[in-house]
Amino acid sequence: MPDEHFDLVIRGQRVLTTAGIAPREVGIRAGKIVALEPLGNNLQGTEIVELADDETLLPGLVDTHVHVNEPGRTEWEGFASATRAAAAGGVTTIIDMPLNSVPPTTTVEALKLKRSVAASQAFIDVGFWGGAIPGNKADLRPLHDEGVFGFKCFLLHSGVDEFPHLEAAEMEQDMAELKSFDSLMIVHAEDSHAIDRAPHPGGDQYATFLASRPRGAENKAIAEVIERARWTGARAHILHLSSSDALPMIASAKRDGVKLTVETCPHYLTLMAEEIPNGATAYKCCPPIREAANRELLWKGLQDGTIDCIVSDHSPSTLDLKDLENGDFAVAWGGVSSLQLGLPLIWSEARHRGISLEQVVSWMSAKPAALARLTTKGQLALGFDADFSIFAQDEAFVVDVSKLNHKNPITPYDGKALSGVVRKTYLRGTVVDGKTPTGNLIRRGGV
Repeated sequence: MPDEHFDLVIRGQRVLTTAGIAPREVGIRAGKIVALEPLGNNLQGTEIVELADDETLLPGLVDTHVHVNEPGRTEWEGFASATRAAAAGGVTTIIDMPLNSVPPTTTVEALKLKRSVAASQAFIDVGFWGGAIPGNKADLRPLHDEGVFGFKCFLLHSGVDEFPHLEAAEMEQDMAELKSFDSLMIVHAEDSHAIDRAPHPGGDQYATFLASRPRGAENKAIAEVIERARWTGARAHILHLSSSDALPMIASAKRDGVKLTVETCPHYLTLMAEEIPNGATAYKCCPPIREAANRELLWKGLQDGTIDCIVSDHSPSTLDLKDLENGDFAVAWGGVSSLQLGLPLIWSEARHRGISLEQVVSWMSAKPAALARLTTKGQLALGFDADFSIFAQDEAFVVDVSKLNHKNPITPYDGKALSGVVRKTYLRGTVVDGKTPTGNLIRRGGV
């Protein structure tokens, strides 16, 4: 081994591999991890990086829930700003949601258009979800063959008219179709009928908005997803879980062998309804941020494995769509911007709970990679892509929304003090500099 030569060698006291954090040397060649040795082996490379004492080398995070909104609503975000923000937060792979772009990714033509727009702008690797909407069952197999990672559907109005929702019976038909080629249905699980009967959300009171999206709406829709997955045998995934009530039913379905996975998001794990100021529409998202007691149960669900992973659901918009002058929760666009902040948000909260950095990274890297079946992402291991971040876990900073790379300067975390600074991000062994886009557009089963 000592006479071998690498493109890049990274050495440090704290390198997070599948065996945990330990003193290691990492040898990289042609963008892949090809050597992992104990520190002191003196691997030689064209470039050698020595980690500082306060730095940990982490595998790049994988965020499978990002609304990039380009083409069609590029003023909301866009591939350049989104992937730059992701890299600044230690994220090296995102999977883009099929809606909020125009056209939505519900046909092969729309996917090809989106790819052509993204190709020259990606600072990190980008994959795509397809969309399942009424009447596009015939498009699902062609989209799968074209490399989407699975299909998203809504069980109520999506917020944009060009991406209509499925009724549960049509979702079941589409799941049966997806089962035939082993694809995945990812579901925004809130029940439209339950929400129709809930109080109307008008005005600037957060409590009124919260009452308009009751837990029951989520619970009922999740029950529907579980049963349709059970009947069809298809793989199903619950997006952005916010109701802790659903955890026992999810756990029971998993024990029964239903092919079910579940994600939650930083905003449900770090924020709480009791502390949201009235009129603060930066906090509006659906399903909503719920009470402190609910938040504690979501953490418990992560720790016992009922919830599989943590992803951002970065859903940005322009400032005017947040109705900041009136703060009306009924009018404001629903979505939290957090793509750049996920790791410090979750780490800051986790460390107070005695949860290790290894565990946090597993929830945000290995587990989302497994969900999308990305076989070369999400772990610092031999043969994997050399996607890393250098993370200073004890360094504190205060979020300044004007300095984030998101296109629109609004986030509920503005002014919040956090632990954990991403000092550098590598994509396939090269530092992401924010100037030269070197990201690939990735497909299910390979580039």
